[in-house]
Amino acid sequence: MDKTESLVKDHLEHRGFKRIVYQPDGNVPPDFLVEDRVAVEVRRLNENEPTSSGGFRGLETMRISTERKLRELLLSLGPAKSGASWFVGCTLRRPIPRWKKVEAELRRQLENFRDNESSQRLSDIKVAGGGLELHIFHKATGPHPTCFLYGGTSDRDIGGFTFGETQKNLRMCVDEKTRKIARVRHRYPEWWLIFVDHIGFGVDACDQQLFREHLGIDHNFDRVILLSPLDVTCAFEVPRKNTAIQS
Repeated sequence: MDKTESLVKDHLEHRGFKRIVYQPDGNVPPDFLVEDRVAVEVRRLNENEPTSSGGFRGLETMRISTERKLRELLLSLGPAKSGASWFVGCTLRRPIPRWKKVEAELRRQLENFRDNESSQRLSDIKVAGGGLELHIFHKATGPHPTCFLYGGTSDRDIGGFTFGETQKNLRMCVDEKTRKIARVRHRYPEWWLIFVDHIGFGVDACDQQLFREHLGIDHNFDRVILLSPLDVTCAFEVPRKNTAIQS
């Protein structure tokens, strides 16, 4: 059971359910069976982008991969002859270039910086038309074993108005889950879909009316629920589009 599923289990227990079975049919839907009749599917609600195959992936997928490879590159470059160390940050904009297309150029420019003390100053390194940009943004005050120290990544495509991002990604993820359970839906009389919300981190009291009036989406689950990852007692039931309050 992963962290997302564990949060949902805690929420179900908070609701007062006693019999909660994890993966009742093995590694196929549903994720939980509650009181022998309610099938519960679980998903992390995050920001996504479409893929060339017609599916979608989390925006953080490419960021995490690029961060890991950048860290490895910085470490591999070792120390500078001058003994100085510099903090390096990264800005990403989609489409993020494939690492193998930019690694050699990044290495060349970073090696030039490392090996030429006269060039060592705050600077930016751009590759792949600006899809990936490094920022040498601060000189370390103390000694370090490497010339370059990873200082973080800014993803320009993650973020935006919470309501709009929640609505867009809910639609994508509900459609995905609807397809996933289609072949097993007949097994249980009731199906819930619970999202652990990593976009808005739950719907607070001041936003609930807005979400009730305008968030409604088409779905055929008995319940679609947004659960805060910070508080398993904080949950919001997403209205169906045809039952949402009209403004």
